Amino acid sequence: MIAVLDYDAGNLTSVACAVRHLGHEPEITRDPEVVRSADRVIFPGVGAAGSSMATLEKLGLADALRDVHSAGRPILGICIGCQVAFSRSEEDGGTDCLGLLEGEAVRFRFAEGVDRKVPHMGWNEVRFGGPHAVLEGIPAGSQFYFVHSYHVVPAEPALVLGTASYGDIDFTAAVARDNLVAVQFHAEKSGPAGLKLLENFLEWSP
Repeated sequence: MIAVLDYDAGNLTSVACAVRHLGHEPEITRDPEVVRSADRVIFPGVGAAGSSMATLEKLGLADALRDVHSAGRPILGICIGCQVAFSRSEEDGGTDCLGLLEGEAVRFRFAEGVDRKVPHMGWNEVRFGGPHAVLEGIPAGSQFYFVHSYHVVPAEPALVLGTASYGDIDFTAAVARDNLVAVQFHAEKSGPAGLKLLENFLEWSP
């Protein structure tokens, strides 16, 4: 069973439609026991770190996610699901997050004279640094769709699976460790490359 987390963070329909397109039937759920019993979990979202964490804690989903992670079952974080997988976010005055990975989400800050709008919105190439099962069959130079004002800074460089550039900043666009993969872009809105990543995740046995 593929659980898609419902924690009032938006974008669930697009994720569920992408999973169905790939021949699987997801279960959109906010029940922590359903999440704990899932074979794999997709943790998507559009929103802010503070409200996302508050809802995850209130519904008991934060502990359920930690349990799934500890059990070694596959988890895919998307957008805010990537950011709150880390220890902390600068957003909303500073937010303690899930702590599945060490590091924090920080707001885009450009050098003086670099004029870029925040949020970063649109298509951008992601440079993947090495092999991983969720990347199989994705051509070099593939572009993915982003909408975000914050980006993660992992405590360990080894966590970084892919990077992208915006303004004068090379930022982390994808991370992986053990049974957790998380991406800053919206895989479900990223055309064939995004669907291939989702397909690979749905077949992945970490």
